[in-house]
Amino acid sequence: MPQFNAGGRSDCIGAARDSSFEPMSSSAIPATEVVIAADCWQAEASAESVVLRAIEAAATMIDADTGDAELAVMLTDDDGVRALNASYRGIDKPTNVLSFPAPQPDYQDACPDSGGAPQMLGDIAIAYQTVRREADDEGKPFAHHLSHLAVHGFLHLVGYDHETDAEAETMESTERSILAGLGIPDPYADQDRVS
Repeated sequence: MPQFNAGGRSDCIGAARDSSFEPMSSSAIPATEVVIAADCWQAEASAESVVLRAIEAAATMIDADTGDAELAVMLTDDDGVRALNASYRGIDKPTNVLSFPAPQPDYQDACPDSGGAPQMLGDIAIAYQTVRREADDEGKPFAHHLSHLAVHGFLHLVGYDHETDAEAETMESTERSILAGLGIPDPYADQDRVS
């Protein structure tokens, strides 16, 4: 898993989440670091605040205990996401958003001296050119599409997925509710699922 944030990661390594992972209980807002890794994001001065607002809304509206958790969001370009996609998924092309859930060890068993270390949710990478192109092609405000992708990436970090039709419907319904709370229209109204 890539490590985008500048610090705070535990040295304890545990078993990665598997497909039976269930979202956590009771909600709170995680510490979120936004790393701007590509100059192209300078064209969107509010990008960091848009991402932080979207993740805060998602964390508040879902049943996940993320208050003592941390995550990093890397705002990069198509080349950066293409490299990650090739390295971690074997797909040599850019995509709009990638999520890398952190392994979730049982800290008491794996790291008895963790001392209440924050839970690492994982990392999200978002590609500027792909997000810009999709927003323009779909006639959506850039901030709305960026919000959707930040929410989508965050939901992957807390256990949501869209591998089956039932999972996709649950995830999309959750995204719609979160985005509606932000005043953003249904992102799936006229398109297929985010992949």
